[in-house]
Amino acid sequence: MNESFHETPLGKQYLDLRSRAGEPVDQEELKAIVFNHVYTFFSRYYDNGDFLSKRRYSRRQKYAIPYNGEEVYLHWANADQYYIKTGEHFTDYRYKAPDGVTVCFEITAADTEKNNVKGDKRFFVPRTKEAAYDEDVRTLTVHFEYRPLTAKEEKAYGSRNQHEKVIAEAVEQLPARFQRQPDALAALVSEKRRNAKGEPVSLLEHHLRRYTRRNTSDFFVHKELKGFLEGELDFYLKNEVLDVDDLDSWGPDRSESWFEVMRAVKGVGRSIIAFLAQIEDFQKRLFEKKLVVSAEYCLTLDRVPEELYEEVAANDEQREEWVRLFAIDGIENITQPGYSEPLMVDFFKANPHLVLDTKFFDEDFTDRLLASIEDLDGQLDGLLIESENFQALNLLQERYREQVKCIYIDPPYNTAASESLYKNDYKHSSWLALTENRLREARPLLGAEGILCLTIDDAEFHRLYSLLLRIFGGEEAVLGIAVIRSNPSGRSTVKGFQIAHEYGVFVGNSEHVSVGR
Repeated sequence: MNESFHETPLGKQYLDLRSRAGEPVDQEELKAIVFNHVYTFFSRYYDNGDFLSKRRYSRRQKYAIPYNGEEVYLHWANADQYYIKTGEHFTDYRYKAPDGVTVCFEITAADTEKNNVKGDKRFFVPRTKEAAYDEDVRTLTVHFEYRPLTAKEEKAYGSRNQHEKVIAEAVEQLPARFQRQPDALAALVSEKRRNAKGEPVSLLEHHLRRYTRRNTSDFFVHKELKGFLEGELDFYLKNEVLDVDDLDSWGPDRSESWFEVMRAVKGVGRSIIAFLAQIEDFQKRLFEKKLVVSAEYCLTLDRVPEELYEEVAANDEQREEWVRLFAIDGIENITQPGYSEPLMVDFFKANPHLVLDTKFFDEDFTDRLLASIEDLDGQLDGLLIESENFQALNLLQERYREQVKCIYIDPPYNTAASESLYKNDYKHSSWLALTENRLREARPLLGAEGILCLTIDDAEFHRLYSLLLRIFGGEEAVLGIAVIRSNPSGRSTVKGFQIAHEYGVFVGNSEHVSVGR
């Protein structure tokens, strides 16, 4: 400004404002400060697709828990999340390398645990010697087995970090097969990214980990991500962007620019939170939604209208199941209608307790059969659900609320013999989230005199006991603890005493419930 205007009223006002503004703000520096704050904030909570509820307190005392004045409070890192048990999906997987080569992972054989029978831990093991590259279509195929380790592999890998050693061996052996095929080799060994230590991670290793994790690892869905992150962001702004000590040392002249930083971080942060919350809330609604893939009915023939008998007699699949389950082909035609192919209507009248399964019949037949039964729901005297357990409990809420007399739960003991492949390193926290989600769904089903029984061993007993007190609301609810086995030889552990006990924990909704011995 021309010096001749310095003494004018407008000139004096301009000079005063410029003086209070201080030095011009470097826009690029301001952008960097805002970006660093936003990155620092979100990196604290994000972990491979999950948002871990590590509530920050201050720079010195890192973490806080949402304590609200309780005498005793049980908390764990994933307490406000759904633990989603995925199981094994055995889908094939493929990726395309930068040089255009397609790499396919295909499941050849899968040896799964069935009927809740616990067995040896299973791994995705590549058939390295069978890996092949088709130059015409530029496709490299690796076949996998899902199975327990052999005795030789157990000895080679040891008892710890077996999954990591399976991957390490594959990363070493697979490229060795394609040393004379440079395109295939590049599709395996080219660098994909750097790990947290700055070490290169090859395409093969990156996708192997992604493939095995996708098929075997469980994950979390936050129950209220938007509220959680917005609360954490407000705390971050007050304690780390606008630190009181820093504001005092800067003085009033420089404080205004830092309030601008706060507003920018808050605006950008809340926009990102709103976007992330939409995705998380969709997953939450999908997880909570009651979806029935199929429903079949088993009814004895005395409940089937006789006008449908001819269609039943013509159904070979139903007849074959009766032969397999009830050996009806051994019924001789002496004093009553005997077995024949096809079956005769008189045979059904003579054997009214044969069980018809609607899975062998089309939708039209099933609809006519069910429509013929008055009060179908009241007629049902048994229900079997094949489902992920949380979904099954959620489905039963309204129909069976406060009607169940006994619930038996056998959760994972969370030892080396039966631990889940948790997605992160919060082994006990993940176990608590898994168990708490399902116990909260089970409690409303218990009748006034209903009993909940859980079995557990030493590894998680004390955490389970505290969790039950939290859910059922008082020590009077935990009715009894019985040692159901004391094994002097115990079960081996990595260190310390061997696990030697298993417990039956009995819980009820009412203090009037008694437990017999």
